[in-house]
Amino acid sequence: MQTATTDLGELTGDYVIDTARTRIGFVGRHTMATRVRGWFEAFEGGAYLDGDDPSKSDAELTIQAGSIRTGDRRRDGHLCGKFLDADGHPAITFVSTGVVRAGELFKVAGDLTIRGVTRSVTIDFRLTGVGNDPEDGFRVGFAGGVTIDRDDWAVNWNALTGVLISKTVTLELEVAMVRRP
Repeated sequence: MQTATTDLGELTGDYVIDTARTRIGFVGRHTMATRVRGWFEAFEGGAYLDGDDPSKSDAELTIQAGSIRTGDRRRDGHLCGKFLDADGHPAITFVSTGVVRAGELFKVAGDLTIRGVTRSVTIDFRLTGVGNDPEDGFRVGFAGGVTIDRDDWAVNWNALTGVLISKTVTLELEVAMVRRP
């Protein structure tokens, strides 16, 4: 896939996320000494990209909260139940409200909803690849992230977790999308 010489105008179109080649992950600190990394297994979304005028682009993502994984079943259970309340709030959503190109970055502002609480965030993305795929047609890749304060979304279990687990969590997104015909 090419990136450096890509004419952004060729990106214009409707896209669907390729879930097999996309990673929606997170990193948090536990006891301020170790990092805990995790990911979500079930999600879907898409975007309309306007390469000539990125401000006309939009994107949306829906993540199944119960699909969180860290490699530790007990911790996953706590995250699904006590932190994310996946039974009461099964979806985590992001809906863009604006896109601005800033040099090599695309700043995607939007509404992030977790546990029924919606807050505005801006995710910085960079274009990582563009090209034709013999199987699926035209593809585009982006990598981005944002650090959030989980207290803003009431993602907490009890007072002790506020001491043992960092309030900030970094969301990491490596997104592959296929243009719809």
